[in-house]
Amino acid sequence: MLSQEKLIFEKSRKGRVGVSLPRCDVPGAPSTLLPESFRRSEDPSLPEVSEVDVVRHFTNLSQLNFGVDEGFYPLGSCTMKYNPKLNENAARLSGFSNIHPLQAEKTVQGALKLMYDLSTMLCEITGMAGMTLQPAAGAHGELTGVFLIKAYHRRNGDEGTRTKIIVPDSAHGTNPATASVAGYDVVEVASNDRGNVDIEALKAVVGEDTAGMMLTNPNTLGLFEKDILEIAEIVHGAGGLLYYDGANANAILGKIRPGDMGFDVLHLNLHKTFSTPHGGGGPGSGPVGVSRRLLPFLPTPVVVEKGDGYSLDFDLPDSIGKVRSFYGNFGVLVRAYAYIMSMGAEGLLSASENAVLNANYIMKRLEGEFDIPFSDVPCKHEFVISGEKQHAENGVSTLDMAKRLIDHGVHPPTIYFPLIVHEAMMVEPTETEGKETLDRFVDAMIEIAKEAKEKPEIFHDAPYTTVVSRLDETRAARKPVLRWTEDKG
Repeated sequence: MLSQEKLIFEKSRKGRVGVSLPRCDVPGAPSTLLPESFRRSEDPSLPEVSEVDVVRHFTNLSQLNFGVDEGFYPLGSCTMKYNPKLNENAARLSGFSNIHPLQAEKTVQGALKLMYDLSTMLCEITGMAGMTLQPAAGAHGELTGVFLIKAYHRRNGDEGTRTKIIVPDSAHGTNPATASVAGYDVVEVASNDRGNVDIEALKAVVGEDTAGMMLTNPNTLGLFEKDILEIAEIVHGAGGLLYYDGANANAILGKIRPGDMGFDVLHLNLHKTFSTPHGGGGPGSGPVGVSRRLLPFLPTPVVVEKGDGYSLDFDLPDSIGKVRSFYGNFGVLVRAYAYIMSMGAEGLLSASENAVLNANYIMKRLEGEFDIPFSDVPCKHEFVISGEKQHAENGVSTLDMAKRLIDHGVHPPTIYFPLIVHEAMMVEPTETEGKETLDRFVDAMIEIAKEAKEKPEIFHDAPYTTVVSRLDETRAARKPVLRWTEDKG
């Protein structure tokens, strides 16, 4: 039973306690032990509640959440997939969770071996020559990768002339943002009428000022860039480097490798593709792989194998330096290692094949109800619906339909992205969903399409089954109330 939950401060009653602490038996404490400057002048404003108040409050809050452990999460663009609990157990083993990053190398050989082996496995999976595990997440990996491109051009003496990064108009928003933060001018290249990079448009923008190109393959339309070898040849021919955005790597594991496609540098999202709970701002990990010519610039330290052990090598004179405190988000690395080891090569291949199969199954079942651009060719792990017909004919927007999905027990997918599809709704089912779940989602979407025709007015206030119904999203974004303040009036 869901109901509005008051703030813990609103449940406070003066004098109520949840914990009874023993009386302090240190003479004079705390007045004689702490300097005056470190002592409070007044008591902190804390809620006064009983233990059962606290337990019920946070239990009720947890039940207001929706997560992939509760239901279907077709979140296109991000692989919000179910993660086997085995990998969580591995990350919580005391030998991993209780070590300290400042311990001597000889006392953490197991952790170093895990990082060394994980780097090796990720290189094998992606076709790259070297890998750093430091970046904290995907966008951080992108910035690290673009810094590597910059270091390469700097060593060649043409950093000042290679000032532009090319991105397709279907790119993830982080790509142009990353290039700009790294100091590059961003040049957009258009897609053709098949949803792929327009080769002639690319030839028109590439030149001696090109530092590189950032590309996702399959792209955000769920389409494989079939001309990728020609794209690589064009960019390399101009002296630029090719960057692979690994956000969609879930579609290609065991099938094709970015290194074999001609990419020079890539990032992976371990927290998407390789098993870590994703979303809510939790720790991620964005390892960056490089081709052989970029090896000298990798962040330090790198884990190396020496004799019968492992150590950290800081001796890379051309390194771009450290990009993350210590060695990265180690717990995420453990989960990825456990995931890859438990899946094996055949398992990773099967995951990608099932993700692609699931996306195509949904796409074909929805073809008659929605406009689906490029549905005449198989999609990869995701595809994009256009809600333009429902919007034009019935005044029901993609946002309206996404809100209505909540009433059907489904988390809404990504909407209004990619920008090149009007009223876009991106669907990515991932590999772990069974046919029954996919059918329930399709049935919900068909029912929503029917409702849009017959009773469009019901969409205006959806969702109806949540504690809080339709929010003023503009006000929520621009004037958020994020902390409680005491009313002393």
